Amino acid sequence: MTHLATHTPPAIACGEVRTCMLPAGNALDERAATRLLHLRADERVRISRRPNRLAVSPDILTGVDCALPASTGARVRAVGTVTTRALLIEGRVLQSTASFSLPASGTDRRQPWGYYLARPGSLIPIGGLAEKPVAQGLLGNPQPGLLDVGSIAESMLARISQHRILDHDAPLRAADTTLRWTVTTAAADEEPSALFTMADERLRTLELRLPGSTPLIAAAGLCEDLALHDWLLTTVADRLDGLRVSTTDSRSVLKVLRPLVDHLLHLWMPRARLDPALHSVWDQLEKTPGLSRQWNTLTQRVRDQLALHAIRLREEVPTSR
Repeated sequence: MTHLATHTPPAIACGEVRTCMLPAGNALDERAATRLLHLRADERVRISRRPNRLAVSPDILTGVDCALPASTGARVRAVGTVTTRALLIEGRVLQSTASFSLPASGTDRRQPWGYYLARPGSLIPIGGLAEKPVAQGLLGNPQPGLLDVGSIAESMLARISQHRILDHDAPLRAADTTLRWTVTTAAADEEPSALFTMADERLRTLELRLPGSTPLIAAAGLCEDLALHDWLLTTVADRLDGLRVSTTDSRSVLKVLRPLVDHLLHLWMPRARLDPALHSVWDQLEKTPGLSRQWNTLTQRVRDQLALHAIRLREEVPTSR
């Protein structure tokens, strides 16, 4: 994975994406989204309007100096900066991503901070780097005293959620989800691959094997796109779980279904901004676990129930003579 400011080619990239419903009663318009994500006075919020509306905050750097997790239990100290950014999709869904890269070789001693600031978004190991154990360790649950990139992403969400523009009156209940990901370099004769795992109800992991020429920003974009669509699937499935469709109280059913139509169903747009070099990776995700196949089933169920209960309500209205 190449990185504009990394002098040594990265061996591992890692990140965590937190996805949630924006705590606001209505979706934010472009001007309000810009105010919300204006996290640095010296950089502007980037706005994209096609094929959907997306606002992206300036990057924020967080300095870290701590040990890296490793599946073997070995402790490797790393120093540098983690890059964090926030995204707002269609003024409704908020994401925070914290990510960094690790070069294949580090330094034999700690350097002055200027050395690390010249390499934004990179953590430089002190001593040797056991690539496979560290990559496996980064996918595990954070341990005390070790790097916790998820807490950095969570801090940005907390900061944004305190903005006075938000009324904290979301139109439906939706749990936050987390996607923790790593990227390692594929061999020259190896096809790009993705291993997606639902670790628990709210945590997912993604292990990517990509060509060394893949830009880190492209890999992070793939993970943000996957995290968004996984969150949409999770939220809609949770709202439909246990829905009493046979009830005679059609109004209670419509109360559950209408917010899904008003606020979520139009957000499904996989690969909207995905780097073309990563389309084959997304195709793998469409086969297993089959994202769009499940989404189409869920949305058809929502529309069928809306139609059935709308007919039932119409039949209940007495006709005038």
